[in-house]
Amino acid sequence: MPTPPSSSAQQARQAIADRLREILRDSGMTARAFARQAGWDETKCSRLIHGRTPPSDEDIRTWCQICGAEDEIPNLIAASRNADNAYVEWRRVQRSQKRMQDLGLSLYEDNHLYRFYSSNVIPWPLQTPEYMRAIMTRFSEFHQAPVPDIEEAVKARVARRRFLKDGTRRCAMVIEESVLRSLPFNAEVMQEQLRYLLTGMRQSNLSLGVIPLEAPRVQKLTETFHIYGDATVSIELVSAIVTITQPREIDLYVRCFNDLASDAVYGDKVKALITAAVSALE
Repeated sequence: MPTPPSSSAQQARQAIADRLREILRDSGMTARAFARQAGWDETKCSRLIHGRTPPSDEDIRTWCQICGAEDEIPNLIAASRNADNAYVEWRRVQRSQKRMQDLGLSLYEDNHLYRFYSSNVIPWPLQTPEYMRAIMTRFSEFHQAPVPDIEEAVKARVARRRFLKDGTRRCAMVIEESVLRSLPFNAEVMQEQLRYLLTGMRQSNLSLGVIPLEAPRVQKLTETFHIYGDATVSIELVSAIVTITQPREIDLYVRCFNDLASDAVYGDKVKALITAAVSALE
C-alpha cells in the first residue's frame, strides 16, 4: 500500500531530525553545551532532534556551523524545504487533470534548461494533442477516477510549449527506442505522433536523442525522470510524483542523464529510427 502523503512528509521531517542528532553526536557536544553556545533554550534542541519542530534555514546553518558540519548545510536546507512536497500521491490531484498539469508550472517558468529522460512515453514538449489526450485518458482509467477536464488539461499542456519559444530556454531529451516501437495507443495516434517528432526535433533549442534497442550502453535503462535547471528532479511513479531537491541526489541524476545521453544517437540516425517505426505501422 502506498505511503500516505502526510506519513511521507513526517518521515522526511524525521529523517532531518535524525541527521541533526547524528551531527550533534559526531561533534562530541551535548545538547546542553550546544544550546549554551547557540544562545538557545535547551528545549529547542530537544524539539529539533525529536522532529517535533521543523528547523528553519537559519536553525540548520547555526546547527551545522557550531557542530563543524558546514558541508551538510545545502543538503539539509533543501531536504527541509522539500519535506512536505517531496511525495505527492496522484490520488490527491487526479480528480482534475488540469490541476495535474499546473503542478510543475513554476518549474517551467523558473528554469531555462530542461533535461528529460523517458523509458515509457514521449516527453511533453514533443507530444501531439491526440497523444496527450490518450495518455490522460489511460491514466484516468488506470486509477479508476473519471476526469471531466481532460480537454482543458490538453490545452494547458500544449500551452507549455510557449516556454520553449521565447528563445531563452533549452531542452535536452533522451528516450529509448522502445518508446518509438511500442503501441500504447492505436496506430493512428502513434503514426501522427511519430511524424510530429520528425518536425518537432528541428527546433534549434531542443535536442532529441534515442538509445537504440541493440546498442551497447554505459547506463542501464532506469526510471523516467525530468531535471529542471540544477535544483530539481521530478520522478513519476505509478502511485505518486516524487520531487528531489537535495544537491547530492541531483548530482547523481545529472550524471545518469549524461551517461544516457552518451548512449543515444542523434540527428539523421534518429530520423532513420523514427522513419522505420512509422513504416512498421503502415
